[in-house]
Amino acid sequence: MDTWECKVLTTFLKGDRLTKIPDTRKKRAVILRWLAQQFEQDKQYLEREVNAIIEQYHPDCATLRRELIGARLMRRERGIYWRSREVA
Repeated sequence: MDTWECKVLTTFLKGDRLTKIPDTRKKRAVILRWLAQQFEQDKQYLEREVNAIIEQYHPDCATLRRELIGARLMRRERGIYWRSREVA
């Protein structure tokens, strides 16, 4: 993680809580990568489990869940979610 990404994280995180979903795509991508890392690799999740994990960090779990899928950081099929391999 470079210095700019660290600055984005410190700007938008207070402890482990996301204070705001960034408006700009580039900053949002940093936050989404961080959020995707909160999910275990090779583990499958039900939607309610995904929501519960996301809600630990921000109350708008629906938006963040959709953003993770849209950014291809998480995958979904038949109601089952898992973290993509691309998440570093």
